Order: sequence, then structure tokens, then C-alpha cells
Amino acid sequence: MPYPSINNKQIRVFPLASRKSRSDIHDIMVDPDAKPAALSAKDERVVNKLVDRVVAARRQNATVMMAFGAHLVKNGCGLLVIRLMQQGWLTHLATQGAGGIHDWELAYLGRTEEDVRANAATGTFGSWDETGKFINLAVLLGATMDMGYGESLGAFIHNESIKIPARQELVQAINSELHGSIDRLPALSELLSALDRYTLNSGLIAVEHPYNDYSIAGNAFRLRIPLTIHPGIGYDIIYNHPLANGAALGRGAHLDFKIYIHSMLNLNGGVFLSIGSAIMAPQVFEKAFSCANNIRIHQFGKPPLKNFSILVNDLQVSEWDWSRGEPPKNSPDYYLRFLKSFYRMGGDIDYIALDNRVLLHNLYHRLKTITV
Repeated sequence: MPYPSINNKQIRVFPLASRKSRSDIHDIMVDPDAKPAALSAKDERVVNKLVDRVVAARRQNATVMMAFGAHLVKNGCGLLVIRLMQQGWLTHLATQGAGGIHDWELAYLGRTEEDVRANAATGTFGSWDETGKFINLAVLLGATMDMGYGESLGAFIHNESIKIPARQELVQAINSELHGSIDRLPALSELLSALDRYTLNSGLIAVEHPYNDYSIAGNAFRLRIPLTIHPGIGYDIIYNHPLANGAALGRGAHLDFKIYIHSMLNLNGGVFLSIGSAIMAPQVFEKAFSCANNIRIHQFGKPPLKNFSILVNDLQVSEWDWSRGEPPKNSPDYYLRFLKSFYRMGGDIDYIALDNRVLLHNLYHRLKTITV
């Protein structure tokens, strides 16, 4: 017998506009054209080295990937990242579920981030209708077109609309799929189920995103640069919505993982930036790195990835000299996953303990006058 669980329809949701938000796009957004904050001599060396590595990577058409946590979005780094994409310096972006959520809320509402302590106590934390409804719908629909979580979200923000097919149209597509490859069958079935359970109206739904110029996901879609989202089930507020569907979100995230691996195949001579992502970035990197080497060695007969560089940025000050290898287990630094995992991957690695706004602003300021 299955264990008892809730019915998603038991969750009551509230209008997003009624939520008090802690971050307003007009207050947080960093102006790329302003003068960046000064760096210490030590940080200056790290950033200059990073600039040289990024320029060298792009001039040989190697991958430059950037994984980031949600604070990069809440810190107002969106325009900096967009400028780096527009000028050709970034070839792949990756974030976790919260990064995509904050990016969407800023594009849609112009503000994001709530008081977790106060709202969890009243049962309203995360229970915001538009955030949960539209992001879950975007991923449900995207999966039927073989789009990952990140591309589905970016397309929704950029196009400012989603199109829900008629029930009969879905039934016909499912019947056709039964006699074909059946690859899209689960996604089509999940969408049909959602239409039946939640009485969703078919047709084009226009959803204005007044601030989509500031959206990392929307601009990544516009520029055709992969942005992949790597969530955990139950980690994000969109699960606090009746439309939450772990199968659909997992399908989108799994496709994104495969897209991520494909980008990593070209990491030789490339650069990987981990910006404020202590868990997702190292955990996804090490599995994808192994998969990429598996394909290179066992499918293509190529050597494993080498001659790449990694820049890890966080705020934790590490006392250990990582050039000596891993610290012993009795050292607190041994448990800094965002350092240990990356140092196990090889490559040339630097760590910089610095506010991500300062790092990215200085990086863009140095790269903006250089051509790929």
C-alpha cells in the first residue's frame, strides 16, 4: 500500500502581486557602463588571468560555461551576463531552479524574493499563483517540443506567450506517437492530464513581461545560447503549486543535463566559471565531466578533456592551500564541496572570494573592448 500523501489541489495559492518582495529591479540592477569597484592586487591577478583564458578559449572556439546560483540574479547581475552573452564571451549558462525563478519574477513583475521566515509561518511561502502556474506550464509545454527546462522558460519570457493545445489535438498526437518513436509520449500525456485535472483553456495565452530586457533566460533564448536549469524536486517554490509536476520538471531537467554534457565535450582549451553555486555547480559538473570523457574516449576514440581552466567564485574564505592537494578530513576546508569537487577534476583552477557583482563587473569591463 502506498504511504499517504497530499493532493496538489489542497494547496491554496495567492496573487503574486500581493506578495511583499525584497528585491526591486530598479534598486538592484548593476549598470554595466558604470565604473566597477577596485580590486585588491591579488584579485586583480586572478581576474586578469581569467580574461586571458576566456579570450584564448573563444578565439579557438572552445566552450566558456558559467554556472551560477540564485544570488547572482538577486544581486542584479543580469545586464552584465547579458552583455557577456551578446559579445560572444559565454557559450553556455547553467543555474538551479531558484535562479530561473528569480529571473522570471524580475522579468514579469520587476521584483522578487520574499520574507521566508514570515511567510513560511503563515503557509504562504512559495504559494504564489503566477510563479508556480506559468513556470510549470512553460516546462510542461516545452517538453512536448523536446525543449529543456531552461529553453522552455527562456522562450516563455522572450515570446511573452504560451500556447496550450486543444485536448483533441493532444489525443491525436498521443495516438500518432503510439505508432511512432514514442519519445514524446510521456510529455504529451502529462500535458493532457494537466488539461483534464485543472481545466486549462486551450489557445494562445499572452503574458506580458515588461522587464524581459533584463532577463538572463529570455536573452539566452533570443541569442540561442543554451541556458540549462538543474533543479531538485522540492527545492523550489514552484512545487508549492497545484500544477507542479515532478515528471515534467524532471524530463526538462534531464534534457538540460544532456545539453550540458554536449557543451562540455568542447571544454578542451575552454573555461568553466562557477559563480556562487556551492552545490549545483560542482555536483553537476563532476557527473557531466565524466559523461563527456566517456563519450570522447569510448565513442569518438579521443583523449579525455584536458587543458581547461576553472574559476570558482564564492564568499567563503578557505584557509587551506589547495595547490597542495585535498586537505585532510579533520580540516573544515575538506567539506567545501565547491572547492573539493572542482580540484578533483584537474585543469588549472583558481578560487576568488569576492562579491559576484564586483567580479562580473570587472570581468565585463576588461572584456568589452576586446573582440572575439
